[in-house]
Amino acid sequence: MSVLPSHLKYADTHEWVYIDDDGLAVVGITDFAQEALGELMSVTPPELGIDVTQGDEVMSLESVKSASDIFAPLSGEIVAYNEALDDEPERINDEPYDGGWLFKIQPHDLSELENLFNDEEYQAQIDAE
Repeated sequence: MSVLPSHLKYADTHEWVYIDDDGLAVVGITDFAQEALGELMSVTPPELGIDVTQGDEVMSLESVKSASDIFAPLSGEIVAYNEALDDEPERINDEPYDGGWLFKIQPHDLSELENLFNDEEYQAQIDAE
């Protein structure tokens, strides 16, 4: 069991999110998700400038085991992508909560955070899987 950062909110699809100092939602995948995927080989980045709805497919990750879709934990406009992942997709494995962040959203409705899990609720979900 890994320690889950308590300042993050978690989706049942294993993405995490927090609102940074600029008001942007920073999104990544959890340690649980990166472990399940295995060694990441490539990243299909999101399309910048598009509007997404909470739960929409945004991008995908390909690992030695499988490909996995990544979903938007909040509705908003995709405004940034972690370009370092183009050359180093393994950052997601090495630093899932830091250097392995995936993309940023300019959120439309911060009340959608209430639809997500806190660290204890997310831990209970992954314990049940």
